[in-house]
Amino acid sequence: MKHQTLDQLQTVAKVEPSATYPTMSRAQRIERWAELLERNPRRCLGALSGTEYLSPEARAVARGAGSPITVAYEDLVLRAMGLKDDTYGEAKRFFELSDSQLHNIVCHCHVGATMQARWAAARVRRTITGNRLLAWLRARFVH
Repeated sequence: MKHQTLDQLQTVAKVEPSATYPTMSRAQRIERWAELLERNPRRCLGALSGTEYLSPEARAVARGAGSPITVAYEDLVLRAMGLKDDTYGEAKRFFELSDSQLHNIVCHCHVGATMQARWAAARVRRTITGNRLLAWLRARFVH
């Protein structure tokens, strides 16, 4: 076996690092998404329009350039963990969110046409912590 430096190998083969990442739980993936949004808290993000009115098929492929989902997709770690694109359906699958949860994060009816990344981060993080007042009201009045 002939030993060569990485520079020598680059001349005869395409060498890429094979970084592996530990498996993340749902909560860890969501927390990472919130942290990514908080890295640039004033970044202006676009909202998706009318997700609640789309058919399930159309909703699954809906996307908006520069949305909170795009911020997640830009992260190499989340992509290595399995985030395939920046569509609504893929975010729903990857972060294990309900339509209601994802709708609250990305739909224009909650945030307007644009939002600051810090607002999106707070909404993302709320999917882990929940809205305790809303949960109490539901439990009190829905049953």
